[in-house]
Amino acid sequence: MDKHSDQKRAVQYLYPPTDPFDQRMLEVGQGHRIYVEQCGNPDGVPVVVLHGGPGGGCSPAMRRYFDPEHYRVILFDQRGCGRSRPHASVMNNTTWHLVDDIELIRKSLEIDAWIVFGGSWGATLALIYAEEHPARVRNLVLRGVFLMTQAELDWFYGGGAGKFWPEVWARFEGLIPEDERGDLIGAYHRRLFSGDVAMETRFARAWSSWENALASIHSSGAGGEAPGDYARAFARLENHYFTNAGFLEFDGQILAHAGRIKHIPGTIVQGRYDMICPPDSAYALSQAWPMGELKMVRNAGHALSEPGISAELVRTMDRIAGK
Repeated sequence: MDKHSDQKRAVQYLYPPTDPFDQRMLEVGQGHRIYVEQCGNPDGVPVVVLHGGPGGGCSPAMRRYFDPEHYRVILFDQRGCGRSRPHASVMNNTTWHLVDDIELIRKSLEIDAWIVFGGSWGATLALIYAEEHPARVRNLVLRGVFLMTQAELDWFYGGGAGKFWPEVWARFEGLIPEDERGDLIGAYHRRLFSGDVAMETRFARAWSSWENALASIHSSGAGGEAPGDYARAFARLENHYFTNAGFLEFDGQILAHAGRIKHIPGTIVQGRYDMICPPDSAYALSQAWPMGELKMVRNAGHALSEPGISAELVRTMDRIAGK
């Protein structure tokens, strides 16, 4: 069996998905209810999983990185995402609402401190949560680091990544009139929030397709066509957060506050050829956070499903478990 197959097997068979032992809709205030589930060992080490986007959602595949005999795994759909309601809503939906929601989940489940596991936007949210509540985080496990800076947004929506994928960029940019292309986030925002559901869905699919096309190192450039409801929630929420610079107080805030997590051990798993969240952010974080060990995965891109990324995350969680 080759190495590639072995890495896939590590994810698919060592830790298969397990049925949740608890599923609930949690009232978090401001008209929002969020979906929360628990699986694994009810008496195990608690770990909360923060999905990407903003606007994605949790899935059974996200349970696979945790030994179900050792870990008590908590997954939830962030406001407006997945099974949370109201669907695709950006009202009362900011980074700080999400941080408060995570704390409410922790308190409602009577957990003193937990491992925080997140990738992409989930890594962003994990870092912000840890900086706000360092006493509640026993370990950080991050994948595909995104620091919510203007430079990162400029890379992905200002043509940087497009230089590597010009034909895919042309599809994404080509839907927008030339006189609006200087600010594609703003141009898409006007269409994603037009009030015309058909228009919103069309541009949501284009927004989602641009990101999906660049997620895997093995991509052919075809981003696929996501279901309309999912694409609309994903694109509207992601664009809402990016339009507002993640609702942070200033550009570069996460690195500036890294001293708050200097005592927390952690692991950063980063694809060497990540086109969505380039490795310089992960490297900068590792320099500002000495307790965060950087694991650069060669021949890997951004996606959680990349075999090398998945295998490294399994090893990381096993190491934390003392295996």
